[in-house]
Amino acid sequence: MKFATIALFVGIGLFAFGTFWQAVAPWLSLKNIPMESMEKIAEKIPPEFYMLAGDYPDEFKKYFGKPDKTSFIEALKTGKEVYIAEACWHCHSQFVRPVANEEMRYGKVSYPSEYQNAMQLPQLLGTRRVGPDLIRESGVHSNDWHMAHFKNPPEVTPGSVMPKYTWFYDKNGRPNKKGLSVVTYMQWLGSWAKEPMYKLSMK
Repeated sequence: MKFATIALFVGIGLFAFGTFWQAVAPWLSLKNIPMESMEKIAEKIPPEFYMLAGDYPDEFKKYFGKPDKTSFIEALKTGKEVYIAEACWHCHSQFVRPVANEEMRYGKVSYPSEYQNAMQLPQLLGTRRVGPDLIRESGVHSNDWHMAHFKNPPEVTPGSVMPKYTWFYDKNGRPNKKGLSVVTYMQWLGSWAKEPMYKLSMK
């Protein structure tokens, strides 16, 4: 048998093997874990969302009305769209890996059901960490911290290379719809975890 023929069969075999382990095997392991809908997600609104409405009442009312399930879903979807559009996923992953003592910093290693909801499609696992992992960001920082951080990162995190996101604010320095939404998304990430990240980190 010629080398080219052998190489062809080996290539096809490796492709089939890779397809199984990269596509079929994950589907088989996750098919019995229910996928949470947006309506189900909105049943567990983080308290920080209500705090946003209280801290920025005029802006919140202008863009979202009152803090309820409907406005939470809108803010959450918009927040993820902003997160993707601004390429936050380039520098921040959403996956605690089982290497390099990541559990010490971010909490327990990420688990499959953590990603079984409508907001995790597509998953933003990331490939590098210029900034910290964000999968358990909920409640780690206050809304005010996030607002100040997006406006001028080095002011709250000295040495940060993160750019300023001044377009998240109006001419008076108050958050606009993008600003409120991306903070809502930040404060949602990991809110489904049984324990806050800071408690896990201190164990």
